Parts: sequence; structure tokens; C-alpha cells
Amino acid sequence: MENIDKPKIVVSRCLGFSACRYNGQNVPDKFVNKLKDYVEYITVCPELDIGLGVPRDPVRLVYEKDEIQLYQPASGKVYTEEMESYSLNFLNSLKEVDGFILKGRSPSCGIKDVKMYLGKEKAVASTKTRGIFAWKVIEKYPYVAIEEEGRLTNFRIREHFLTKLYIMFKFRKVKDSKSMAELVKFQSENKYLLMAYNQKEQKLLGRIVANHDNKNFNELIEEYRNHLGNAFARLPRYSNYINALMHIFGYFSENLSSKEKEFVLDTFNKYRNGNIPLSVPINLLRSYTIKYEQAYLLEQSIWAPYPEELMDISDTGK
Repeated sequence: MENIDKPKIVVSRCLGFSACRYNGQNVPDKFVNKLKDYVEYITVCPELDIGLGVPRDPVRLVYEKDEIQLYQPASGKVYTEEMESYSLNFLNSLKEVDGFILKGRSPSCGIKDVKMYLGKEKAVASTKTRGIFAWKVIEKYPYVAIEEEGRLTNFRIREHFLTKLYIMFKFRKVKDSKSMAELVKFQSENKYLLMAYNQKEQKLLGRIVANHDNKNFNELIEEYRNHLGNAFARLPRYSNYINALMHIFGYFSENLSSKEKEFVLDTFNKYRNGNIPLSVPINLLRSYTIKYEQAYLLEQSIWAPYPEELMDISDTGK
């Protein structure tokens, strides 16, 4: 039975699900494993699925004749057409998806820093690009959470990925509801999270929901989705988050002593300077929100945009 209460993530099959790497290895990933109880995984291995087998002679990306080719040096064969056809067929077969976790640096799945050789000969120069499957993913799903496992060891990137994953999952449920009231509720509950990410898009989304042109729901929801994707396209700036927190602070600042105000503002500065994680000012303001019974604020997603059990402040710094 389909689980409608969990986000759906397409994940590279080699990240703990099957020994399908070119060398016959399985490479379990700590974050992928931790996430499994909170999401529904759909596994994929494009190279295996186009018939290359396990183990297999490695393939690489080469730029030749003004095009990117998926080339297997050992056999001299080119698998570009097969990979592009498979990628489109696989992605078109998906009903709904909220995110992707793909194998980094793979000529099929890597989303950044995939080596591309400038010719098929030995010792040619190289540059960086994306894998062929990853290109198709980003083209078809520009608004969902997409990352590779290596980058998710970075705390801020991981936090951004989870935030975007769950915001797009919740939005999908609003879209499926076909309810204008649910969209208004979604916009209201995510006001300060949106402000923390992109205040310009937050205001645009508010105007879309106001619907002064009386558009039908289907037309409106597509416009909303595109701008929601824009809002979460990049990691939020520290200054944006502090701006949103200052707006929240304004709800009860008059109730605080001068020493309490000073402490809160000092906490904001420490976060701005990278001395403390975001969770510190967030939980400080949340405690005041509870104390002063600010019902509207208590409903805000900014306090916990994803399950708190997934919070992990470990960081490789990469």
C-alpha cells in the first residue's frame, strides 16, 4: 500500500540497497540509512538498468563532436542514447516524487563535479559537469530537493535538503487536496520559513494566494509551485534568517526586560557569526512563543520544518 504520509525519494541503489557499483560494491550511507524510517525510497541504478551488468567496465563522460557522450573505454562503445532514453522513461514513470539522493561523481548520477574528458584519447584534458541521468532529473524536477550523498555530510546543506524535502512534500498534499483553503493555510503556516529563505518570493507567494485575478485552482497551484521552488532554490543567508527571527521577536519583545532583549540579540549575532547553530536562536524564540501563548506563531513551520529526530549537527565542513 502506498504510504501517503512520507515523502518519496529516488535514491541511488548503490547507497546501501544493492551491490551494483561498477566494481560490485555496495556503499551504505549513514544519512540515507537514518532517513529510511521517515521517507519512502524508490531505488535506481541507471548503469545497471541499461544492461551494463555487475561488475562492469567503467564508463565515463567525454565531450566529442560538440556533444556529451557516455563512453566505455574498454569496449569502445557509446551508451549515450541508451542512458538518455532510460532516464526519460524512468522519470516519466514516476507518479509523484519529493526528492532525490544520488551517487556523487557518477557519470550517470552525479549532480556536481563529474569529470568529463575532452576526447576519447588517453591523457586528454578534462572539465566538470553533471551525470546524464542527473541532468534529466534536474530538467524535469527543478523544484524538488536534489542532492548527492557526499554533500549531505555538510550540516547546512543537509538542513537545507531536509527543509526543502518536507516543504515540497507538504505542498504536494495541498496540491492533491485541490482546496484553496488548504493553500491559504499552507502559506500562513510557512510565512516565516519562507521569509527566512527568500522574502521577495514570500511576498509573491502571498499575492498568488490572494488570487485577485480569480484564477482556477489548477492554474494557481502551478504558478505557486514554481515560485515555491524559487524560494527554496538556494541555502538561506544568515541575514535572511535573522530578519525573519526579528519579525517573530517583535511579537513579545515589549514583554522582556532589557537584559533578556540583550541576550536574544546577542544570540542572533552569534548565529550570524557562525558561532552557534540555528537551533539555538530558534529554540530560544520558541520558548518565548510558548510562554506568551502566541497561537499564530506556534503554528509556524520555522520551528521544525522537518522531523526533529532527523536533526544532526555533525558536519564534515565539506
